[in-house]
Amino acid sequence: MTTRSGSELRRTLGVGDAVVIGLGSMVGAGIFAALAPAAQAAGSGLLLGLALAAVVAYCNATSSARLAALYPASGGTYVYGRERLGEFWGYLAGWAFVVGKTASCAAMALTVGAYVWPGQAHAVAVAAVVALTAVNYGGVQKSAWLTRVIVTVVLAVLAFVVVVSLTSGQANAGRLTVGASGGVGGVLQAAGLLFFAFAGYARIATLGEEVRDPARTIPRAIPLALGIALVVYVAVAIAVLSVLGAEGLGDAGAPLADAVRAAGAAELAPVVRVGAAAAALGSLLALILGVSRTTLAMARDRHLPGALAAVHPRFQVPHRAELAVGVVVAVLAVTVDLRGAIGFSSFGVLAYYAVANASAWTLRPEPAARVLPALGLAGCLVLAFSLPGVSVAVGAGVLALGAAAYGVRRWRGWEASGR
Repeated sequence: MTTRSGSELRRTLGVGDAVVIGLGSMVGAGIFAALAPAAQAAGSGLLLGLALAAVVAYCNATSSARLAALYPASGGTYVYGRERLGEFWGYLAGWAFVVGKTASCAAMALTVGAYVWPGQAHAVAVAAVVALTAVNYGGVQKSAWLTRVIVTVVLAVLAFVVVVSLTSGQANAGRLTVGASGGVGGVLQAAGLLFFAFAGYARIATLGEEVRDPARTIPRAIPLALGIALVVYVAVAIAVLSVLGAEGLGDAGAPLADAVRAAGAAELAPVVRVGAAAAALGSLLALILGVSRTTLAMARDRHLPGALAAVHPRFQVPHRAELAVGVVVAVLAVTVDLRGAIGFSSFGVLAYYAVANASAWTLRPEPAARVLPALGLAGCLVLAFSLPGVSVAVGAGVLALGAAAYGVRRWRGWEASGR
């Protein structure tokens, strides 16, 4: 893979750094927010939905790791789709990622505001975006260091929730009975919502141009980060269900804080609020990193303004792309609805991974090597169209708008060349 002269990034991240960045994206605000709507959709099938989301995530992670080792450049599936399926599919994946994850950035910023200062959530959200954009501007190593601190805090808070819930007198193993009271559709919708919390490992792939020895580092970092996140999610889901039950969890406004209160430790609920705010900050930090790198890759290919392809000579970061992403996210944080942003982001992420699996399908012709990409592709499509109808309609409309923009650009290119 080659990049434009003068726009290459520096390879400074090792396995530990990559795992931490992936965990910062996954073990973030999703686990604090996604459990309640997932339980509302699936009922007693919540754990089934979590298992299904994990299977799809594993297939996607395997495909992403194989592709990232082969194409260690910024952009993730934008690059893989372009190289394996053609320019249009790479563009569509990049479009789905940039637009969907920009909405997710706004959602995480609003989550920070909701936990830190509910009455001024939008103002706090904008401040968080400005601060983390400044951190990213200073270099990816600074971002990795801050993410390490945030991940440590969040894991400690989640461990606290698990211990308090499972050791309380309110814990009841009978509430963990696995069924399907929400029906098959409810389980699928829950899986789609919970997948939102798994999707952060893509950040490792989109930082491929900044990872040392990517052929070894990325295939090791992605499954390791995913495995740690899965263990954490299962432990938290079991602990919260044992205290609240599926119905109580579905009605919870702040499920983890509510679980701590129900366990008889209401005075410690503010600790969970701090953890949720830190988790959302970690997710936002990693999201801005990933979106700016995909923006850089698309700008190099002139799918976005070429000025966004610049790399800062001192800090070795795509500074114009980062500033542009920060401005757009700040504007969205003032104007968008949190639930709508999360639903649209989920649809975009699943479309992005559908292209990743289709790309991985082309790597080897042996049937055995194509099982996981095929499962991942089918899983992404099923979960995407199992999301709430509004999310599906808006997501499909935005993807169609991106495809139309691509067609107009190609048509103008043909006219300019005299074809």
